[in-house]
Amino acid sequence: MSEEQKRTVKMTLNHKFGVSEKRDERRPRRDDSSRDGVSAGERPFRGDRPRGVRGLREDGSRHEGEPRFDRERRPRRFGDKPFGGRGGRDRRDAREGARDERFPVYRQRPEQKAELVDENLDEAALEARAAQAEQVPESASNPPWFRKLLALTTEKGREREGKFLGEGVHVVEELVSKHREIVIAVYAVEGFENEELIEKINEAEITLHVLTAEQMKQLSSTVTTQGIIAYCRIANTKPVYETSRSVLTLVDAVQDPGNLGTLFRTSLGFGSGGMVLGRGTVSPFNPKVVRGSSGTFLRVPFEFDIDLVDHINFLRSKGYTIIATDLHARQTLKDIPSHKLRKMAFLVGNEGAGTNQYLIELADETVKIPMSSELESLNVSVAHGILSYEAAQIQEDLK
Repeated sequence: MSEEQKRTVKMTLNHKFGVSEKRDERRPRRDDSSRDGVSAGERPFRGDRPRGVRGLREDGSRHEGEPRFDRERRPRRFGDKPFGGRGGRDRRDAREGARDERFPVYRQRPEQKAELVDENLDEAALEARAAQAEQVPESASNPPWFRKLLALTTEKGREREGKFLGEGVHVVEELVSKHREIVIAVYAVEGFENEELIEKINEAEITLHVLTAEQMKQLSSTVTTQGIIAYCRIANTKPVYETSRSVLTLVDAVQDPGNLGTLFRTSLGFGSGGMVLGRGTVSPFNPKVVRGSSGTFLRVPFEFDIDLVDHINFLRSKGYTIIATDLHARQTLKDIPSHKLRKMAFLVGNEGAGTNQYLIELADETVKIPMSSELESLNVSVAHGILSYEAAQIQEDLK
């Protein structure tokens, strides 16, 4: 080994791992016992320094480049800013605002609920409108024929004239297609654009008149009109009581037009033999009933303004089993012997008071609708729908 190689090996052996041969330029560790001439015992505790005076010299002057302490610009710490939300100060403001009733704070965006608007005008408003038109002198905008139409928006006017109005596209289409014989004329607003319906009216050879928007609004029983009304004669088909198999509905003082319209639609849907409307029940020719049934009420045989006590005795003589719903009944419809269900008539009653107790006592059978004990009763149209479905199933099994 040469002298140069020996010198290189020796230098390598003397070199310590991780130690540079260069001069250690790190700042020497200051003695904790002395800092800027102040001993540890004399140095004030850092927390004693007044807040907001960081960077001041002993004479009170500020070091150059030393920014003034700004609480709002301090570095944010974890928790100062909630996820996706406001900063810490905003959160404090929200909490303080929560203590003041003038500044409600929501944990989440409040649900925006659309304002419910009743599209139906009540009977009193319609009667007031018709009465006001009667007091206005005849003119080009208030001719006699229009005043007669306006009278049909009230119960008294329908009874006096023997006519009724069917409002809306679906209603007019149903009346024109299925009951052409009772439709006297159709009135449409200026600019009515349903060409298909206009073609059906023309094919049925029904006279089509044009009304102004204001005239249509006066005839309409809704806030927003569909722009077309059928002018019809009051007529109906009575149920056939002599059939060997039938399901009827006896209606006791149901006053909500929407409910009665639904009863008609349900009866049609489940092949009912007809409906008998007792006294105190809303008229089937009320515009809201007509609209609620989509005009299909005339496809269901019915009688109206009937004394139900006399009619129950009449139906019993025709072989019908009178069935009333009762919360305290011990049986369901399926528990009744099948021979009693070939001809049956259901009793359904008023929305608030229910079926008259005297009529329930006249019934041959009382039944209950199985449901949770958490609910006391069902809406009359819902209960009628359930019974109609069960009755249709029973009638099918009897074939």
